[in-house]
Amino acid sequence: MSKIAIKETQNASILKFEFEDFITQNESFEFKNIDETKNSPLAQQLFYLPFVKTVYISGNFIAIEKFSIVEWDDVKDAVAEQIETFVTNGGIIITPSENKAQKQPITVYGETTPNPAALKFVVSRMLTKSPVEFKNIDDTAASPLAKELFKFPYVKEIFIDENYISVTKYEVNNWDEITLELRTFIKQYIENGGTVLDESIIVAKAEQEKTKTKEFDNLDVTSQQIINILEEYVKPAVQADGGNIAFESYNEADKTVKVVLQGACSGCPSSTFTLKSGIENMLKSMLNDEDIKVEAINA
Repeated sequence: MSKIAIKETQNASILKFEFEDFITQNESFEFKNIDETKNSPLAQQLFYLPFVKTVYISGNFIAIEKFSIVEWDDVKDAVAEQIETFVTNGGIIITPSENKAQKQPITVYGETTPNPAALKFVVSRMLTKSPVEFKNIDDTAASPLAKELFKFPYVKEIFIDENYISVTKYEVNNWDEITLELRTFIKQYIENGGTVLDESIIVAKAEQEKTKTKEFDNLDVTSQQIINILEEYVKPAVQADGGNIAFESYNEADKTVKVVLQGACSGCPSSTFTLKSGIENMLKSMLNDEDIKVEAINA
C-alpha cells in the first residue's frame, strides 16, 4: 500500500486522505456517527478518535471532518498512519456485500419553476445541505453528476440543493422533448451509486453562505436584519421555486441591498419583478425605510 497523501480542502475542518487507487466504485458514503458504520470497519475505527465528527468515503479518498477540540496539524499524520496501517493489514474500508444494499430505488419527478428555462427535478432523498451552482462543465469538480449532465448539449446551468436538481436549458430544445431523458438519467445515475456531490468540496462552494455566517457579527445592524429577513421569509419561497438567494452587501450611503440569485432564479424573466415588488417592498416595510433598494448582481 502506497503512502496516503494528505490534502487540505477549502473547509479548514475537513481534511482528505487520498489513495493512489479508487477505494469505492462510483459510490459515496457519509457517516455521521459510529452507529452508521456497520458497512465500514475503517469508519468505525476512525470514530474511536474523539475529534472525528463526520467521515466521507468516495472515489479515491477518505475525508474527515473534525470537531474543534484539536488542530489538524497536531493529528493529521497520526490519522494518515492509522488509515495506512489499517489497510495494509487487510482491514476492510467498505464491506462489498453492503455496497449493494446502498442501491435502493428512488423516485425523481420534474416540477416547473417560475423560470420557463429551468426545471426542478425532485429526488426522494436528501442530496446536500449546502446549495451549489454550476455554470459550466469546468466548474463541476464537486459534482460528478453535474459533469455528466453538462454532456447533454441542451444543459446550460445546474443548481443542486437539499433534495432537488434545477436544470436550466438552452432554447434549442423544449422541455417536453428532454424532460423524460433527464429524469431517467438522474434516477439511474443515483440508483447505480453515482456520486452526486463531494461534500468535502461542497462546503467551500457555498461561499456566500460561509462568508455570511463567519462575518455576521462584524456586520452593521441593518445588514444583520436584512440577512435575517432573507433567511426567514424569502429563502424558503425561493428554494421552493428551485433557486436560492444569498446576501452580498448593503451600502448604508445609498441604501442599496445587493443579493446573488442562483438556480432557477438566475436569469428568470420574473426575477426583477420578484426583487422589486416582493423582496424590496418587504424590506422597506419590515425595516421601516422607504429608501431601501434591492439589486441582484447577476440578474
